[in-house]
Parts: sequence; C-alpha cells; structure tokens
Amino acid sequence: MEVREAIHHRRARRVFDPRPVEEDKARSLIEAMRLAPSCNNNQPWRLVVCSGDTLPRVKECLTRGNVWATMAPLIMVLAAKPSEDCRLNEGRDYYQFGCGMAVGEMLLQATELGLIAHPIAGFDPVMARVVLGIPADYVVIAFIICGYPGVDDHLLSEKQKAQQLERPERRPIDHNFYRDTWGRTLE
Repeated sequence: MEVREAIHHRRARRVFDPRPVEEDKARSLIEAMRLAPSCNNNQPWRLVVCSGDTLPRVKECLTRGNVWATMAPLIMVLAAKPSEDCRLNEGRDYYQFGCGMAVGEMLLQATELGLIAHPIAGFDPVMARVVLGIPADYVVIAFIICGYPGVDDHLLSEKQKAQQLERPERRPIDHNFYRDTWGRTLE
C-alpha cells in the first residue's frame, strides 16, 4: 500500500473482531513507532502492549463512552516522561509532539496491515498507571485500541454508529492552513 493510500483509508473505527492480532503484526506496529522521528533522537515514547493477563484490567480503565474498546484484543498504553525529550522556550515540550508522530506512523502501518489502531483519551490515567506500574513521573498520554475490523456494533451509541458510515467531514483547507502569514489563504 502506498503512503497516500494508507492516509486515505485510515479511520478511527470502533467495531472490532475479537480475534487476536498476530505477534508479527503487533511487532510491525511497534517497529513503525520505533523508527519514528524525534527531537535529537530522544524517542521519549514508552508503550505497554496489553494483550494478555493485564488486558482485562486495562479495559476497566476505559470511560463509559469508550465501552466499544472492550471488544479489542490489543490495547497499547502510551506514556512519556517530559524531561526525557527536548524542552525549549515558550512551553515547547517536544515529548508530546514526538509521541504523536510515532503514533501517526503506527496508525499508517496498522492501516496497511488491515488493522484498526484508534488512539483515545477516554480512560482513567491514574488507574492505568497503577494497573501497569507506570512510574509517577511519566504522563499517560493515550490508549491505542487495536485489532481487526469487526461487524458487531452493539456496544456503539447511535451517534458512534453513524460516525462509522463515512469519514467525518474535514474543515475547509483555509481554516487550518495559511500562506506566508497567519490568516492568509493558500489560494
């Protein structure tokens, strides 16, 4: 699959088949993150891959709106320590930017492999820290819900079912992108 094709096909889907993700595919997702760019090659991300004994306990950390994620056979928990990456003036702590790039590359790899990888913020980070033994000086940033696409959508709300039908509309290009100065359209 070409990168452009993976970008086009990638979606934050919420319906999972409960079958396990093969170890070689999980390793491929990890490798995509491992090779991601980072400030001074600091690689601030730490990832706890949960598909065994801890998975049920990690699922207990989910908020009610993310009950759909309980069907996933794999949840990756992303954490980072701010001091382990570039800290620049004007509040530019790069650890979140680096982690975002690493997850972005992993999302494209998942798409190429026919998997869903859906990052979420709807979880209890304190509980996740306890369940997984994550040190207190690390920020628990995201859960990445992973697995194969499924068909059983009974755990989705009506709104979530509607969102599954097509890609959410994106803002017009000139809302987010400017030419040469803030607010000047690209056209």
